[in-house]
Amino acid sequence: MKKVSFQDYLPFIFLALIAIVGIFMPSLPSFADASKYNSADIAWILVASSLVFLMTPGLSFFYGGMVNKKNVISTMMQSFIATGLISIVWLVVGFSLAFGKSHNGLIGDPGTFFMFQNVGSGAPWSLAPTIPLLLFALFQMKFAIITPALVVGAVAGRIRFTSYVLFMVLFSILVYAPIAHWTWHPDGILFKLGVLDFAGGTVVHISAGCAALAGALVLKRRKDHIEKKELQPANIPFVLLGTGLLWFGWFGFNAGSALSANALAASAFATTNTATAAAGLSWVFFDVIRGRKPSALGFCIGAVVGLVAITPAAGFVAIPQSIFIGFIAAIISNIAVHWKSKTSIDDTLDVFPCHGLGGMVGMLLTGIFATKAVNSAGTDGWFYGNFDLFKNQVLGLLLVVGYSFIVSFGIFKLINLIHPLRVSEEEEELGLDVTQHNENYHPSMISISDNGSLKEEDELVHS
Repeated sequence: MKKVSFQDYLPFIFLALIAIVGIFMPSLPSFADASKYNSADIAWILVASSLVFLMTPGLSFFYGGMVNKKNVISTMMQSFIATGLISIVWLVVGFSLAFGKSHNGLIGDPGTFFMFQNVGSGAPWSLAPTIPLLLFALFQMKFAIITPALVVGAVAGRIRFTSYVLFMVLFSILVYAPIAHWTWHPDGILFKLGVLDFAGGTVVHISAGCAALAGALVLKRRKDHIEKKELQPANIPFVLLGTGLLWFGWFGFNAGSALSANALAASAFATTNTATAAAGLSWVFFDVIRGRKPSALGFCIGAVVGLVAITPAAGFVAIPQSIFIGFIAAIISNIAVHWKSKTSIDDTLDVFPCHGLGGMVGMLLTGIFATKAVNSAGTDGWFYGNFDLFKNQVLGLLLVVGYSFIVSFGIFKLINLIHPLRVSEEEEELGLDVTQHNENYHPSMISISDNGSLKEEDELVHS
């Protein structure tokens, strides 16, 4: 076994402390007044929460299939562990920071729902009056889980597992929670400005996309990227499976954000499917007119871009306009991916061009095509004569882009001072599956011995 340092003990110590604190937290009655709840709404949001949860393993398959065969398990693990890690962070302090009592519209009071106190027994959330506050908190937890998991794609193949775990925690607290508070809390600065984000264009995708760009810049380029080696995806069927799970789960992501089983949820469901279909086709057809063959990978990436772009608009735009949103977002991201490939930016799986830019396109087009005919709680967009909404969307976008990039860049730099972010050249060459986890997607002649050194074997036990 490898030598264990004090740093290795810290994650276990923190988890143990949280578990012990939990013992002494008072138990409060749950759902004290159930008369205000709607059973149909509760059933739908329970299903929607489960669908959003499914998106994170779907993302793991999506990313795991696209990396090279040496980094399949490590990439999937870095995404999937967010389901455990952020669940605990959200329970302890994340929900309070995002939806607790507001401090000047910037951040929630961390003591409001510390350790989920007053969540089970509290009054329903003001914008979700027909479901228990606990269910609203759990639904929002799934959004918090997938956001840092998205960043993995930009740093895959070269980041230490332990360092990324620390990044997820700090990102969730310092980036995700404040932006969620600004956007979705009635007292948040962006909410009061009139910025519309139905299901997470700014909160999830722009924040994750900008963090991904920051991570790629801090970690610098992989050796294979410098040498311009073309690495083949490890498993295209994994990508197809992941896309299917994401598409399926996204119905909960967007339609569930209506927070009720109503016509608005049905409309968001329809716009989500329509924009996604249009984007997948747009990516493939655009590839063809540029002289490329239509590919499964292209359709999958295009579909995900469509899902991203429609997310902020899903409950504010009509179904016909969602076709254009998916169509144009896929073209913009396709061009951005092609341009990025000619630069020195090593965003391994194009997280910024697809999620970052896709979210930005969706936010801007929400400012153009939003209509009160679809959602009376929204605002008409520029297309319907209201330029102010588009202006507000631009201001909100710029604030979130600047904040998420700068703070995420600082988090990566800080972690690198505490614990090296990047694996060694030898570990990068051998692949992170073996060097970080002693597991391998493919049978290999390389594994890690009990004393931590590399050794050759006929076949890995975990292959």
